[in-house]
Parts: sequence; structure tokens; C-alpha cells
Amino acid sequence: MMSQKLIVCIVPRDSGGFINNVAVSAGALGGTILMGRGTASSNILQLLGFGDSAKDIYLGVVSESIASKVKNAIIDASKDKKSPFGVLFTVDVGQLLKAGSMNNIFEQGENADMSIIDKNDMEETKLENTDSEKYEMINIIVNKGYAEDAMAAARKAGASGGTIINARGTAKEGDAKFFGMDIVPEKEMLLIVVPESKKNDIVSAVSGLECFSKAGSGIIFCNQANDFTVMGKKKV
Repeated sequence: MMSQKLIVCIVPRDSGGFINNVAVSAGALGGTILMGRGTASSNILQLLGFGDSAKDIYLGVVSESIASKVKNAIIDASKDKKSPFGVLFTVDVGQLLKAGSMNNIFEQGENADMSIIDKNDMEETKLENTDSEKYEMINIIVNKGYAEDAMAAARKAGASGGTIINARGTAKEGDAKFFGMDIVPEKEMLLIVVPESKKNDIVSAVSGLECFSKAGSGIIFCNQANDFTVMGKKKV
């Protein structure tokens, strides 16, 4: 079974289309562009946020066989951009279901066409990133107005910056709760990429905030961020 990679790029607003065009020219089928804002101080030149400014977040799922080609194409195309132009990293995709190709897959059991679905093997995942430093993406979803508090706590615990995405809940009053969270229409999602060694301290700091004291007031989950790269013109 062919595994998949999610390529994530955080770049200045209106640059997401540029990233998508480069990815498509390298073999990707397309992607999704989200809008967010950076939260880092102006002197921070790394991680997810290069000053409080508008950002595009490009998300593209590609097969592992072309992931390196697409990743390298994006990095090469960004070399002439003012540094720091943005960051790129990849996340392993454990399962992919393509719309229009389901064919009652869940009813077919072992006879299902597994060409449209990729499961994580039970074996230990082999990382493409050969750097000694490993990175984690911390995902924090809170009610609107609390992402800045979460970022402040994360920064005190060692994070350099993050990206906030405005979002909304999908349920209405009276519907079942999502992960036990009270349904509040407007949400904020905070994405922070940090060295793996800092993850636990940051998660602990954020989860200790007053806005997390009420059950169901927010969730935090983490993913391994592979191939972490700062894009843009390199300093000589």
C-alpha cells in the first residue's frame, strides 16, 4: 500500500496560490489554502509565525513516492523570496479516503479495494528527516478569544511563535457535544511547531490555563512534523 504525506506550508498572505502552482507542477493534484495570522515577535525568524501578520496555510496530500519531489520543488522555487518567506514541514497521513471512490468500503471488510485507503503499519514509522532535531506540531482548539492566551503561555514555556486560524463549530444548541466540548459557534485553532524536546512543557503550560479549567473548553493534540524547513533566500 502506498502511504501519503501531508505537506504544510505557512507563508505570507496571497502566497498560497504560488505554493500550490509549484506543487501541482511537481506532480501534486492540488491543495487547500487556509487563512490565518502569525503571532511571533518581529525579531523571531523561525517556526510558525514571523511577526503578527496575515498568513496563508497551504495543505496538500501527496503520495510518498513524489513527496520529496514536491517538497524540494517548493523549497527551490522559494529560494529567491525574501527570507524568512515561510516554513514547510510534512506530516504522515495514516488514512486517506477519496470522495467518489468509497464503494461501500466499510461494508466490504477484508475484500475492500485498499487502493483508496492507506493504514499505518504497526511497524515504527521511518522518518525522512535526517536532522538530529525532531519537531512536533501542537494543535490547540479553543473558543474564540483564547488563542492569544494559549500562545502567551506557550511562549513562556519555550515556543517562538504560532499561527492562529479562525474557525467555527459545526453543531447547534441541543446537538451532541464534540469531544465533550460545549458547542460555541466561533473557535480559534492555534498551530505551533517546536522542537520535540519542548513539546511536553508547552502542552503542560497551555493545559494549565484558566480557559482550560472547565471540562470541554478546549482540546490539544500533537503530530510529528517531519522535514522542517525555513524557506526563503539563504544568508551568505
